[in-house]
Amino acid sequence: MLEKLQTLEDRYEKLNELLSDPEVASDSNKLREYSKEQAGLEETVQTYREYKDICSQHDDTRAMLDDGLDEEMKEMAKAELEELSEKKAELEERLKFLLIPKDPNDDKNVIMEVRGAAGGDEAALFAGDLFRMYSRFAEFHGWKIDIMDSHESEVGGYKEIIFMVNGSGAFSKLKFENGAHRVQRVPQTESGGRIHTSTATVAVLPEAEEIEVDVNEKDIRVDTFASSGPGGQSVNTTMSAVRLTHEPTGIVVSCQDEKSQIKNKEKAMKVLRARIYEKFQQEAQAEYDEHRKSAVGSGDRSERIRTYNFPQNRVTDHRIGLTLQKLDRILEGQLDEITEALLIEEQTKALEQIGE
Repeated sequence: MLEKLQTLEDRYEKLNELLSDPEVASDSNKLREYSKEQAGLEETVQTYREYKDICSQHDDTRAMLDDGLDEEMKEMAKAELEELSEKKAELEERLKFLLIPKDPNDDKNVIMEVRGAAGGDEAALFAGDLFRMYSRFAEFHGWKIDIMDSHESEVGGYKEIIFMVNGSGAFSKLKFENGAHRVQRVPQTESGGRIHTSTATVAVLPEAEEIEVDVNEKDIRVDTFASSGPGGQSVNTTMSAVRLTHEPTGIVVSCQDEKSQIKNKEKAMKVLRARIYEKFQQEAQAEYDEHRKSAVGSGDRSERIRTYNFPQNRVTDHRIGLTLQKLDRILEGQLDEITEALLIEEQTKALEQIGE
């Protein structure tokens, strides 16, 4: 571990030199690349330097104890040594977590797709509840929501809604939402008071930059059509809605939320690029050994990850067996307790894999 940490510190110092180089300063791509790499190493290197300082103090204090101090000084040195030992152990544990390979997508913006699944109208209403939950969660973290495309249900909620979450670290906290979400409650239309079970699916895609996904315009078929709302009612009579079909992969994306065809195409391209990026990532992940996958779940949209039980005000995340009697607060966007528990589980499994 110490050898790896020293290598990272050496690289950090090298990046300092590179960022001071006039040639790098004049190259915006290199400047951005090196600055990002250095920022990613900052916390680990600073913690490692603190650790080395504590180790030095620890060795000096131990040496003092061997120098035949009087009883009063010896007691003081022992107390200091105990304190330094505790601090050293804390920093060692922190460094282990800092050495866990970071998900390269963690700092990216997120494109989320929420769809009503099993349960008809009730599933659409639940999809609306989930969208509101994520909107509130984003608001708490200072992120911005931008709706890309939506298809409202006649009774409320959404058959489907696609939106972008813009903000630092959005993917790192929202990536665990991938999967099928189940709701258990008495629908408003149920006169007998019976509890129904419905589901909605959530997909979380990291925003892909153009340099990460090379999408050839010649491979995309563009169709335009007039936007429509619930019940087929015309939203506008202009051909502003856009449908993009990426012929090599068969991925289809449509967007109709903007009145401008150009803006709808821009939004649709963001979603298309993200879906192509996800497809490539899934293909690469499929080549990995099964035991290397995180225990918090594969992120497959068909995998049931969480149940929201209204009668008992209970939320259960099935991947880690976490149950909270806080459904009302969670639906108001207070998701941090769940996301932090999932992150700890992911980090713990990563540490176990490093130790194999």
